[in-house]
Amino acid sequence: MNETWAVVAAVLSSGLGGTSVAATRYLVNAIDPLAIGSFRFGIGFLLLLPAALLQGGRWPPRRDWSGVAGLGVLYFALFPILFNASLIFTTAARGALALSTLPLLTMVVGALLGSEGLTVRKSIGVVTATLGVALALLSGLASAPSGAWRGDLLMIAAALCMALYSIWSKPFIARSGPIPFTTVSMGVGALCLVLISHWRGSFTPVAAFEVPHWLAALYLGAFGSALTFYLWAFALERTTPTRVAISVTVNPITASLVGAVLLDEPLRWNLVAGIVTVFAGIWIATTAGRRPASAT
Repeated sequence: MNETWAVVAAVLSSGLGGTSVAATRYLVNAIDPLAIGSFRFGIGFLLLLPAALLQGGRWPPRRDWSGVAGLGVLYFALFPILFNASLIFTTAARGALALSTLPLLTMVVGALLGSEGLTVRKSIGVVTATLGVALALLSGLASAPSGAWRGDLLMIAAALCMALYSIWSKPFIARSGPIPFTTVSMGVGALCLVLISHWRGSFTPVAAFEVPHWLAALYLGAFGSALTFYLWAFALERTTPTRVAISVTVNPITASLVGAVLLDEPLRWNLVAGIVTVFAGIWIATTAGRRPASAT
């Protein structure tokens, strides 16, 4: 049952990440991506901190500080920089497909590091879910700007950051719990982004913010950051990194559905077929009879 709730939490986390795309697209017209990341993770940290204090749980022990801080920089600073930079060179559809290599990267890297066993069923599920994303984004993959491969590679690098975070964070989460771990690691990453944004003058346009801009920033902080990454850590505490990572294939699906509902974008047959294929892949990968024991 714990593993079932872990998969549900991971899918919800990725679904919320997909809805955050709309808020990010709105804010990117007002401030640069670094400032958006600063707001997203800064607000997320400020919301998680009181929750962690009220919970009264275990904070990362001193021996874990450097590891937790390093993972915070990797995931909450380097990942958004690579993610946002990739979209300068490639399209949203190609970027979403490149990011969907996350479960494949997590599975392969986890096997190489000895943290997770590689099974045929899990491999089939990962490939099926990734093909589902490609099917859902079929209409957007045909057009690509010149040099789009650079953006694709940057997004794959971002996915690798996320894969390493998912694998390496498991023992830290086990020792301190999902809320304290996420709070500290997100705080470190947010601080890095805030310092870089301040140095670059990225916050200057904030003076012209209107109510919708602040609402979008608050949504990103509350739902696209605090809740999203708490659920991700909750899932990692209870199941293998690949079973969590495969849920990221839900992200572009959710973003497409939000676009269809809120932005009046067309709901095509391939999106519906992609949704079915993605969830079939998740089911295949997460319903193996007995999973190999994790080294972590």
